[in-house]
Amino acid sequence: MYNNILVPVAVDHGPQLDDVIALARKLRAEGGSITVLTVAEAIPPYVAQYLAADQEAQTREAIRADLAGDLQDAPDVEIRVVTGHAGITIVDYAETHDIDCIVMQSHRPGLKDYFLGSTAARVVRHAPCSVHVLR
Repeated sequence: MYNNILVPVAVDHGPQLDDVIALARKLRAEGGSITVLTVAEAIPPYVAQYLAADQEAQTREAIRADLAGDLQDAPDVEIRVVTGHAGITIVDYAETHDIDCIVMQSHRPGLKDYFLGSTAARVVRHAPCSVHVLR
């Protein structure tokens, strides 16, 4: 059983979110925590100059509100939305927040994944803790 479980989800998460949360709950130790993390890609500077100064903050809040709606039946789950590169940021978050298990959804790999690698593959290779990948 794990005390601090991280559940990274994509901005465009699908209906499988319930399955991932259910597995995280099964793996959670009594008194443990589950954090759902979404990583929004940073807006490139050449685009950001044409947007409102607080556009990234507004985007993060909109993502958080969407997740809160999808997780309204999960009051035991904490929601975090951060900006960065998904694979790197998930691993960094796990390192800095004493996460002992990551539970994440994978997708069927496409041609791009064979050349660049998927987020799940990067997390599995670099995470400082156990990683459970649902397919």
